[in-house]
Amino acid sequence: MFDPRTLSRPIVGAPMAGGPSTPALTAAISAAGGFGMLAGAYLSPTALRDEIAAVRARTAAPFGVNLFVPEEIPFDAEAFERFRAELLPLAERRGAVLPESVPYTDDRFDEKVEVLLDSGVAAVSFTFGVPEPQVFAAFAERGIATVATVTGPVEADVAVAAGAAALCAQGVEAGGHRGTFHILNDDREIGAHDLVTQLSRLDVPLIAAGGVGSAADVRSLLDAGAVAVQVGTLFLRCPEAGTRPAHRAALADPRFTETVTTRAYSGRLARALVNDYVRSYTASAPPVYPQINALTGPLRKAASDDPEVINLWAGTGWRGAREIPAAEVVAALDPRS
Repeated sequence: MFDPRTLSRPIVGAPMAGGPSTPALTAAISAAGGFGMLAGAYLSPTALRDEIAAVRARTAAPFGVNLFVPEEIPFDAEAFERFRAELLPLAERRGAVLPESVPYTDDRFDEKVEVLLDSGVAAVSFTFGVPEPQVFAAFAERGIATVATVTGPVEADVAVAAGAAALCAQGVEAGGHRGTFHILNDDREIGAHDLVTQLSRLDVPLIAAGGVGSAADVRSLLDAGAVAVQVGTLFLRCPEAGTRPAHRAALADPRFTETVTTRAYSGRLARALVNDYVRSYTASAPPVYPQINALTGPLRKAASDDPEVINLWAGTGWRGAREIPAAEVVAALDPRS
């Protein structure tokens, strides 16, 4: 069974759903001695199966897959409609048609679990919560390691009790979606270093995530007690990543000077570079997920070339992102190199 303590390079490629995560990127990270993690969120079960096959066509090295754990909460129709009305002028200027209603979806979670149970991947990680204990047990029976993304000690205790074999300790500095277990939860905003220190009491391997911009950051997190470090933002400019051109350019654009967490794109908290959209809509965006994510989808697609509108997911170490192959990123981040 996969154990992050055995990696030749202590770097895990973060799953980056919605485009940046590709089979090519996942394979390149694993082939370089790290551990690639393919994003399974937003993919159909068939597409997920195809992407797993595409990774295997590129490398024999082990890799994993990440899934978003669904949570259905009462739908706040009034908040959804109010936010939609606020977005309409921008959508009209961009030629985007916003849906008037969006049904809840669990992203076909159970079906994708079945795909992964049959896939033989080395590990499966979960974000936005943990599945039932029998899901962890089923993966363990197949020899597939499980990793739960946590943002605080309470979540960590829940994950370990449910059967997670390892934890991804996601600090507030991490880019993209926060892994908080519940949509309505406030973010405790614990930094990666502090979180690893707090979780070192647990008898499971810890993979740290958040704020990595250099090998020195990796070394600091390993010294704090992590056995590996998960990195996403620094791979966004790699040729293997599926990052939009406008997003790639923004990561190197001096006009963008800070990151914040916002619900303005999906309804869930996520860290992004601050652009005009984030400034305009963060305060009013409601915690309605996944419906807000579907609502803003047509707008993000219509404005795909405009960095002032699209979601520029990035962690606080984004200035370290370089336009180099993924294998070079893995090597550069290994403090033992």
